[in-house]
Amino acid sequence: MTREEMLLVRLAAAVAQGGEERLDGAIAAVIKGKVDPVMVEEGILMAIVAVGFPRTLIAMRAWRKASGLGPRASDGEDGAGYYAQHGRWTADGEETCKVVYGANYERLRQTVRDLHPALDQWMITEGYGRTLSRPGLTLRQRELLMVAMCAVSDVPHQLHSHLKGALHAGASAAEVGEALEAAIAEVSDREKEQARQLMRRVGG
Repeated sequence: MTREEMLLVRLAAAVAQGGEERLDGAIAAVIKGKVDPVMVEEGILMAIVAVGFPRTLIAMRAWRKASGLGPRASDGEDGAGYYAQHGRWTADGEETCKVVYGANYERLRQTVRDLHPALDQWMITEGYGRTLSRPGLTLRQRELLMVAMCAVSDVPHQLHSHLKGALHAGASAAEVGEALEAAIAEVSDREKEQARQLMRRVGG
């Protein structure tokens, strides 16, 4: 990974873990490291998929305060026609999800539909489409950040999926392992071992 990507991975883990001191430190590091603000904001925005609105809002507020930068809407996000892109989000989401899950894509869709059809639609259109198919970060970078967020959230099934997803999206096993180790620096020993076992299972 590049230096900028490592700083983003650490920020993603801090957003997911929570804690004002941890988050402020990670934000200070990306500012000091002169990471592209667009990449920082995309990394924070995509946290909504992994950890929901509360932590995403907290992180964006901390970023705004520390950076002094205001919002820069793209692709008409502040316009009334924003949701007219629903069809594109769905198509993009299907393609992105296929890359991440590879041969397991159809099984994933059926599994989620069996939980609830709405979850399947939200996952594809809102998650993989509107959120994870945005410009600003590559899918490889987004999957490395998803690895970081899942690794500190005690969600082993999702972590396993995104470890494989990062590989499918073009990250090397060494890069995925590096992202994982950076993310789990402050989790419990149990969670560390669980994460490392999953990494070994996917080939690293």
